[in-house]
Amino acid sequence: MFPKVPDQHKISKPLVPTGLGVIYVIVSAAYLFFLHALGFDVESNGGNVSTALTLAVCILFGGFMGLLDDWMDLRWRYKAFFPLVATVPLMALAYRAGARTVITLPIVGTLDFHIYYFFVLIPLIVTVATNTINQLGGLNGLETVCPAIVLIGLMIASGEKAVLLILPLAVWLLLAFFNFQGKIFVGNTGSFAIGITLAAFAIISDVKWCLLISLIPYIVNSSMILLNYFFFRTKANVSFDGKRLFSDHRRSLITFITYKRPMTERQVVAIIALLVAVSTFIAVVAQRFLL
Repeated sequence: MFPKVPDQHKISKPLVPTGLGVIYVIVSAAYLFFLHALGFDVESNGGNVSTALTLAVCILFGGFMGLLDDWMDLRWRYKAFFPLVATVPLMALAYRAGARTVITLPIVGTLDFHIYYFFVLIPLIVTVATNTINQLGGLNGLETVCPAIVLIGLMIASGEKAVLLILPLAVWLLLAFFNFQGKIFVGNTGSFAIGITLAAFAIISDVKWCLLISLIPYIVNSSMILLNYFFFRTKANVSFDGKRLFSDHRRSLITFITYKRPMTERQVVAIIALLVAVSTFIAVVAQRFLL
């Protein structure tokens, strides 16, 4: 049913079904439409708005964009701006719900972005979150386990709105289990959908700082990749000797960890997952007690 691609980090390079992220998209959207039908998610502040319906539309947008990328293999210069399409329902929700336009910054204090919050800050959050998550992948479990950790952190920090992600999280964890074992890939369909899920939920639940702090390992990885490409025209590449991964340069988080230090695929994934877990823990503590 699903197309298959070779697992490059296995000796025999077995063919593994990819694009399983579509399951997450379909189940999540159906669950959120069901919540909307039951009326559990409607908020009123100058007009009725549906958080579940908005989140469902964002996930569908993300899944479609990822599916398009899987089919056409788009260049980064084009797909980097794809998430902007998914910001339209978020901007409408935030505006109609009378969302807070202020953000508290450490040391600086509280800043009010006024109308720019809807038309500048929201698109920026969605674009950065989606693209940084999409860039950190390529190893079994990496593109599913780490976002699951961030998702759990956001749910803890969000309080009662966590109900929006109960079934989506369960489905994603199931996919992560099989992905970590090297039996499936979620593809760009999954990575774009989960990236937009995190960004949209953080905006809906007003836990944007929690998301930003949680994504520090992702942001570091993307910064290393982009700076090396723009200034030196070099790309990150990890090598495989049949047993371990290794690298002779430090142009990404993966190559930094494996630089002259051969490790198994699962060891690399475990280290990065631990980094994400630490940043997410700090984010949840900061969101609940400091912000």
